[in-house]
Amino acid sequence: MKKRINYAALSTERPNRRSARLDRLSSRQIVDLMNREDRHVLKAVARAAVHIARGADLIAESFRQNGRLVLVGAGTSGRLAVLEAAECPPTFNSDRVRAIMAGGRRAVFKSQEGAEDQTGPARHAIRWSVHPRDVVVGIAASGVTPFVRAALEEARRLRAKTILLTCNARAALPPARVRIVLSVGPEVLTGSTRLKSGTACKMALNMLTTASMVRRGKVYDHWMVDLQPKSRKLIARGLRLVRDLGRVSEAKARGLLKQAHGRVKPAILMARKNIYYTEAVNRIEKAQGFLRKALA
Repeated sequence: MKKRINYAALSTERPNRRSARLDRLSSRQIVDLMNREDRHVLKAVARAAVHIARGADLIAESFRQNGRLVLVGAGTSGRLAVLEAAECPPTFNSDRVRAIMAGGRRAVFKSQEGAEDQTGPARHAIRWSVHPRDVVVGIAASGVTPFVRAALEEARRLRAKTILLTCNARAALPPARVRIVLSVGPEVLTGSTRLKSGTACKMALNMLTTASMVRRGKVYDHWMVDLQPKSRKLIARGLRLVRDLGRVSEAKARGLLKQAHGRVKPAILMARKNIYYTEAVNRIEKAQGFLRKALA
């Protein structure tokens, strides 16, 4: 028999005494209150920094083994997973991050609240898409989401590495290799985890993906040298990177970027070392993707 969950006892469901008169406040007072409450988010993330870093190391090691990062969630947590996965290809030119959301694609734009209680679809999605070399991050602000629980259980059965991201220190989810707890306290609007809990989870996801991508050579200094220049803004940024990091004129940078088929990292190496595209690609591959090593 499954253990009955006392939802009222969850930290994400507790009332916040500081917002007890919320419906009697002016818009400015509501905004000021929410701003004060959001300060708890930064503190919560700071307290979990060691565990977030461990998670990033785990993901980076998975990437080194040609593994993937799979983010799983329901509701707000699921949409955060989708957003994070969608941002990685243009930022890091990487297809190693994907998202699984309760309710599927429809739930991204229209709430499918009952989907979070369905465990079968979660197990099926993990079973058909996860390998032992992958890392599965279960995102559950409340710490009790059945969809996320089933996904983590199935991932462990497949011997994939697991990370739990939650805002409930007493999360009733299966053990994970890394457990990240973001104790932000009760929400201004009781139970609305799209607020402080959602903000904290998004911050942690930003750190997990960014740190692991940096550890895999996707960044040079603080520049995203593996970006996909597919919009006017990104094309202009890529051109500036080749010009400034390659130490060449803008006209020369434009020509090199064209020769490199729009790939910024090889174009920079071509500029600095005065070599052809093929040799630049080979040097980068030998350097395991790290531009700094290739330049050395």
